[in-house]
Amino acid sequence: MRAPGIVHHGTRRRRAAYRRAVWSGAEVLVTVGVVLLLLVVHQVWWTNRQAQHNAERKVQALEREWGAPAPGSGDPDASAGPGAGKDGEGKSAEGKSGAGGGGRSTGRLSSSGAGRAGVDSGRTRPRWSQAYAVLGIPRLSLRVPVAEGVSKPDVLNKGYVGHYKGTQQPGQAGNFALAGHRNTHGEPFRYLPRLRRGDTITVETRTAVYTYTVDRTLAQTSPRDGGVIRPVPRSTVRPSYGYSEPGYYITLTTCTPEYTSRYRMAVWGKLTAMRPR
Repeated sequence: MRAPGIVHHGTRRRRAAYRRAVWSGAEVLVTVGVVLLLLVVHQVWWTNRQAQHNAERKVQALEREWGAPAPGSGDPDASAGPGAGKDGEGKSAEGKSGAGGGGRSTGRLSSSGAGRAGVDSGRTRPRWSQAYAVLGIPRLSLRVPVAEGVSKPDVLNKGYVGHYKGTQQPGQAGNFALAGHRNTHGEPFRYLPRLRRGDTITVETRTAVYTYTVDRTLAQTSPRDGGVIRPVPRSTVRPSYGYSEPGYYITLTTCTPEYTSRYRMAVWGKLTAMRPR
């Protein structure tokens, strides 16, 4: 007969230590997983809730400041606005495009080469990061503040839409260009791809309501494609997209695809009506 195996106390201790190490490692992994899950929930859900609530309160504050929301602002009974430039082929506007905006889903693009003309005489230039208008998109059931600048902490992360410095103001000849988050922080432009030609976009200010009509969409371009926010918007990456003559334009930009900041998309519209508040 074979003698029964002898298990030394040292072997038992090593096995027990190994089991404790495995168990402790599993606990650490579970804890890290829970923390990461909470961070994702905070980023995707809580920041959205905070930013959306903040944006809604700001819209209400602007309406109180102006007296009341403009009646029928989604489809104002307005006289025809200035005619936009005719579509057509032509050479793309020349000029350098600066570095693209960095943050996740901000939709920022370089404004280098954008309109240099100032605001109309008699108008006050909005202060940096100040909300001064309300953007309305009926198809998306969206009403969101428009603030000066495209800073993430001061504008976009608050759930606002940001106005590119150097582009025109609402109703002015040239290009009124805006950026907004597609995901997180209120994500006002999450459903921007749903816009179709003929949809209306309104911009309400203290003194007037401007109605733009969606005309064209550039589904994907580089973050460095500053041509899409020039006074006569035309992509420098895909020159077949854009315009060749001056007009009264609006440009909405955001990141694409969802949950990435690899590319940008742009929606263009033309001013079709305006009226005083």
